Amino acid sequence: MKYVLKTAAPTRTPFDLDADLNVQQRTVVRAPPGRLLVIAGAGTGKTRTLVYRVAKLLFSGCPPERILLCTFTNRAAREMVSRVEELVGAHMQRMFAGTFHHIGNRLLRRHAEAVGLSPDFSILDPEDARTMLSSVIADLGLKQLTARRFPPPKALYSLQSLARGKQVPVADVIAEQNPKMLEQLPTIEQVLQRFAARKLAMNACDFDDLLGLWHELMTQPEHAKVAEELGASFSHVLVDEYQDVSALQGSLCERMADHCGSLTVVGGDAQSIYGFRGADFRQIAEFGRRHAEAQILTLTINYRSTPEILALANRSIARNRSGHRKDLSAVKQSGMLPAVIPLRDVYQQAELVAQRVLELHHDQALPLAKMAVLYRNHGHSLELQVELSRRGIPFAIRSGVRFFEQAHIKDVVAYLRARQNPRDALSWVRLLKQWPGVGAQTADRMALALAGLQQDTDTQPDAQPDTQAAVTVHDRTTLRDEAERAKGRGKAALLRLSKLWDALTEQHSAGPGEAIRQVLTQHYGEYAERTYPNATARREDLEHLAAFADSYPSTQAFLDEVALVQGVSAENVGGSDAPQDQLVLSTVHQAMGLEWPIVFLLALADGRFPSAQALRTDEDIEEERRLFYVAVTRAADELYLCYPTMEEGRDGPSRLLRASRFVTELDRVPRVFDRWDIEEAPTED
Repeated sequence: MKYVLKTAAPTRTPFDLDADLNVQQRTVVRAPPGRLLVIAGAGTGKTRTLVYRVAKLLFSGCPPERILLCTFTNRAAREMVSRVEELVGAHMQRMFAGTFHHIGNRLLRRHAEAVGLSPDFSILDPEDARTMLSSVIADLGLKQLTARRFPPPKALYSLQSLARGKQVPVADVIAEQNPKMLEQLPTIEQVLQRFAARKLAMNACDFDDLLGLWHELMTQPEHAKVAEELGASFSHVLVDEYQDVSALQGSLCERMADHCGSLTVVGGDAQSIYGFRGADFRQIAEFGRRHAEAQILTLTINYRSTPEILALANRSIARNRSGHRKDLSAVKQSGMLPAVIPLRDVYQQAELVAQRVLELHHDQALPLAKMAVLYRNHGHSLELQVELSRRGIPFAIRSGVRFFEQAHIKDVVAYLRARQNPRDALSWVRLLKQWPGVGAQTADRMALALAGLQQDTDTQPDAQPDTQAAVTVHDRTTLRDEAERAKGRGKAALLRLSKLWDALTEQHSAGPGEAIRQVLTQHYGEYAERTYPNATARREDLEHLAAFADSYPSTQAFLDEVALVQGVSAENVGGSDAPQDQLVLSTVHQAMGLEWPIVFLLALADGRFPSAQALRTDEDIEEERRLFYVAVTRAADELYLCYPTMEEGRDGPSRLLRASRFVTELDRVPRVFDRWDIEEAPTED
């Protein structure tokens, strides 16, 4: 006998949709189950709307465990579940809410045997996965692979992850990201196959497997029964931040909703800015084409920004041909027109921002934390970081480190430090470790020799060479001497380093910028390609560093400035007694989802924002314009758009910079910005 337990829906909801939501939000919440795409503009309350839709489904009789809610962060999932609980007055632990990886883990535990795992499988975090991949590479013959400059585990793992998210062969990603690796494709594929086999043998998954194996269960014919069971488990599938889903995640959403037919996806197509991470803009742009019966609703009532800021944002994003047309409308009262400010160069740009920040902070008693400076590339904040440190204005880099504290910056600066002060053993260690075949112990020994130091092992025989043992002065050796004495695969690398070092020392009188370029072109550019997935961005940082270094009369002056900037604590500004009150500096990508009353946007010149790489295709330019739209809509009350008009020439006269097309294309009637002309006044004593 089968007994059916019925879950009775409450007769009335404890919330009032008419009072709590605007007309657009209510339309979304009350939309019937089916294929529903909600295009949400910035600051339009999409999370609130999604929470109310979930609550409405619950009060319509749907059990919590039959709702699947996919988010991109655990914090977002916790926030939405908590807000649903407040609305319905009950705990929602049974609801399937979380990140794609979190949900994939829960579902795989149920059906692990189908993909060759047991339910108690381990999950490898990225560091563990890279360690295992490194072991696989070593097992295949480390000397043979490294002789051909085989990509390091971190870069290889990143390429594989991107390929799986895009649902394309790894060869396609390599061809796009680093074509030089294609000659090693057979070996790369062999390594990745063994990596997958080893994970399976160890009953382990990495984060990519949580999605990849889930997708395998939903798509492979041999798993048809499992796919049917998983699909039948849910009555409604809802997805937040749909503009950021990859091709793999988008396919998972579709497959999970095939059985129930109820799929609600919410996102802002104008805020799709993560293509470089594998986000697939087509998922949201072509939703209506895939589902002709889909209902498409919009949220355009903005609660964040002034009408003036929204007018600029609307005009900008309207230039994009792809995506859904929408115009944000403001609830807030009018404010100042956004300011477009041409500056002489990057140094005057830094001075303008620093001065205006202090004016707003002192004259209007606005906390520094209520202001943000955004930029396309972290290197664009270099001069500003120096200027803020000089003026004692505390600042915080959001989700990142200060420019001069980044690994690739310190790596290259180490060459200048060692050239300037040959007894700087720490800099020698840092630069030596960059070369293949030079391990930590070899680098420590060589650094002492090159610095003209030696270890006094008689006093502390068990001491570590670089930390505890006493050090005395002795005759300094040369890189050529060390290279000639070296054996194995490190010999060739050290011979190359000695040639580079000879060139650097022969041109000792050359400026620091030229030395940085020499290290970059003769060594570090290649090293970055082997070491970092984002090698192009790091090269751009170093080129910007070289241009910045050109402004200093000597290498010593440049190194002094770098050291002083790194050492400035800048905890207080006159009138601010809260050490935690800091100006926010952030890339636009890291600022996604945040807002500030005051926003400064830097480096709005063609080739910087949009980036030079983005100028190659219309699709890339449109993504850059969406990035500009995201930056603009972070501002609530005041927006300052800054760009330098001149760039110092490396070998000749200064070069004129063109204002970003994202600015010039806005310059028509009616005006959506006010152009500020800068007049320099003498400093008062």
